[in-house]
Amino acid sequence: MTKSVLLIVTNHGTINGDENRPTGLWLGEAAEPYHVFQSAGFKVDIASPKGGSVPLDPNSLSDDEDKNNEVIRLLQDTKRVKDMVYEGYDALFFAGGHGTMYDFPGQPDIQNILAFFKDDGRVISAVCHGPAAFVDAKTKDGKYVVDGVKLTGFTNAEEKAMELLDDMPFALQSKLESHGAGFVVGESMEEHVVTDGNFITGQNPASAEAAARAVVNKLQ
Repeated sequence: MTKSVLLIVTNHGTINGDENRPTGLWLGEAAEPYHVFQSAGFKVDIASPKGGSVPLDPNSLSDDEDKNNEVIRLLQDTKRVKDMVYEGYDALFFAGGHGTMYDFPGQPDIQNILAFFKDDGRVISAVCHGPAAFVDAKTKDGKYVVDGVKLTGFTNAEEKAMELLDDMPFALQSKLESHGAGFVVGESMEEHVVTDGNFITGQNPASAEAAARAVVNKLQ
């Protein structure tokens, strides 16, 4: 049977509401996993909290985006997370970008789907700032979904190196650690993927493809 992945992306396009500081989805963190899943023969749907168009971090765009034209087109009209029949998916993949720090944490539909996937033992994956989706998310028994889970994501050191740590609503690494996660730090801006049971996470943009391949290996 064909495996299905729900790829979830941000709708938020600015840092602290400042129109002069655009952010959003880091394109490669959606495009690279999308291509990996497609190549594996998986069905991939893209959703966001609000649906519709997804802002792309301008720093994630290159002069040669022809290979990503299909993904960019799909990102112009995403489905709403709340409208997805998520019981039909084998894995979640939360793409990153600084926009996720604003609209992933505490988002009710994301929290519902995470609780279901955690309780049902399905694959939950994310890269870079994508683990912002895990913030405040709890299972039916009231435990944080990341409590006791080894994972990774964009580190405090990486955020500081980008001079954005003080601009974020919270420090992702510190917040997940406060929820009981065993946050595993790799080399800054280098590929680093952590697998713990059905949780698969990548630390930064350089880890997007490897994280997606780990999902494929888990499902095959």
